[in-house]
Amino acid sequence: METKNSFWDPCEQPNVGASDFTPHFKASCLRGSEAQHRCPPQGGSSGKGTTLNHSSDVDMVPFLSCFSSFQDQALLRGSIISLIEEKLTHCSRSLAYNITLAPRRETTRVPRSLSFQVQARRSSEIIRVDVLPAFNALRNFCPDSKPPPEIYENLITTHGAPGEFSPSFTELQRHFVKSRPTKLKSLLRLVKHWYLQYVKRKYRKAAVPPKYALELLTIYAWEMGTNKNESFNLDEGFIAVMKLLRDYEDICIYWTKYYDFENEVVRIFIKKQLKECRPIILDPADPTNNLGRAKRWDLVAKEAVYCLKQDCCRTEDSSQAWHVQPARDVQVIVKHTGWEPWTLSVDPYSPIWKMKVEIKSTCRLQGQQRLSFQEPGGDRQLLSSRRTLADYGIFSKVNVRVLETFPPEIQVFVKDSSGHTKPYAIDPDNSIRDLKEKIEEAGGPCVEDQILRFQGRKLWNHRSLSDLQIEDCDTITLIRKDYNSPVVPVVWPFTM
Repeated sequence: METKNSFWDPCEQPNVGASDFTPHFKASCLRGSEAQHRCPPQGGSSGKGTTLNHSSDVDMVPFLSCFSSFQDQALLRGSIISLIEEKLTHCSRSLAYNITLAPRRETTRVPRSLSFQVQARRSSEIIRVDVLPAFNALRNFCPDSKPPPEIYENLITTHGAPGEFSPSFTELQRHFVKSRPTKLKSLLRLVKHWYLQYVKRKYRKAAVPPKYALELLTIYAWEMGTNKNESFNLDEGFIAVMKLLRDYEDICIYWTKYYDFENEVVRIFIKKQLKECRPIILDPADPTNNLGRAKRWDLVAKEAVYCLKQDCCRTEDSSQAWHVQPARDVQVIVKHTGWEPWTLSVDPYSPIWKMKVEIKSTCRLQGQQRLSFQEPGGDRQLLSSRRTLADYGIFSKVNVRVLETFPPEIQVFVKDSSGHTKPYAIDPDNSIRDLKEKIEEAGGPCVEDQILRFQGRKLWNHRSLSDLQIEDCDTITLIRKDYNSPVVPVVWPFTM
C-alpha cells in the first residue's frame, strides 16, 4: 500500500474449485435440459475476477433453447429449475463434491434461481452457486459493442419485475467489471471485504444491498475521482466509496455503455427510473434493474460513518482526496428565442440560480429570467431558483427554455396537439388575439387557424387573459382548425 494508514488488501487467489465444478455440473445436470445454446456463462465474483481469499460465489446462467423470448423464460423457468434440482439431487453422489441445497423460502412466486453450496471432499473451500436459466437475448453480440436498442425495447415492453431478466445480460455485467484495470479490482475486493465483515455479517437478517451494487458504486467513484486513471491510491479510493455510502440518499448513477437515450421507449423508461427514490444505481447492462431499490442502505451508511471515523481513514493531505459527486453533471441544452441553442454542464445538486447567472451573462438579459422544461409525456414545469435539478428528478440531458418577462407580464404555456408546450410572455390585460399573434410570430399556425382552450372552455379573441382568470404558468391548449371536418354547432354560455 502507498500510505502510512493502509488497509489489508485481500489479494486474489486462483479459484480451482469453481472452475473444476462447472464442467461437472454441466455434464451431469444440464444434459437434456432443453439443449442450452452454449456453455453457461459464469457471473459472480469468480466470473468477474474479484474473488476473495477462501471465498467464492458463482452465477451459472444456462441459455436454454426452450426460451425463445423473455415471456417464455418467465413462463417455463419454474419447471426448468425443478428439473435441474431433481437431476442435481440424483447425481450428487457420483460427484466428488458435497452439495447442500439452499432451503426454499415459502412464497407464491415462481423461483428465479436454484441456490446451493459446493465443497470438494478434499478441500475446505465452499463455493456458493446460483443457477439462473435464461433467455439468450444477446445471442452472439460482443460485450465490447452496444446491443441493438430493440433488445432493450423488448425487455421493457415485456413488463417484468425489476431485474427479473438480468441473467440474460450476465455476459455484459461480467465484462463491465472484468475489463477494469487490475488495481481497480483490488479496490473492489477491498470494498467487498469491508462489506462482508462489517455489514453482511452484522446484519444477517436485514435486506442489505447486493455486492454488485457496491461494485458498481466503486467503479463509478474510480471513474469520477481519477478520470479512469489506472494509477491511484487505494486508501483514497476506499475513503471516497465510504463517503458515497454515507451520503447514499443523493446517489443517482447510470452508464450508457450498453443502452442510451436514442430509442424513444428506452429513453422514456430510463428517465422514469431516474425519478425514483434515491439511491439510484442502474445496472449498466439492464435498465430495469435499479440496485438501489428497496434495500437497507441506512445500515450500510451507519457502518461507513463509523469506518470514516477510524484513524486509517484520516489522510494527511486532503487535497489528494477524490472529489466524487453523487451524480454526474447534467447536459442542459439552453434554448432562447433569437439565439442558437447551447449546452451547459450543471451539477444536479447545484442551485438553479447559479445556472441563471451564467445564462444571464451569456444572453445579457435585462428582465426577469424564467426557466422551464418538459419531459416526454409530461407538462411543462417552471424551474425555481431556490431548487436544484435533482429536486425535479433531472439527472440526464434536458432541454431548458429561457423566457424573459417584464412587469406586469406573466408566463403562459401553450400546448399543441403533439403534447409539446412552449412558454410565452404576455400582459394579463392583453387579449386572446394578442396571444394568438405571438403564437403565429413564433412559427405557429396563423391566427385564423388557431383555437385556444383553457380548462375546457374555448377562448374568444376579444377577451383578456385577466378576464378569463388565466394566471402565471397556466397551460392553454392550442388546436389547429381542420377545414375538412364537418362543422358541429356548439352553444357556449353567455358569460364567455
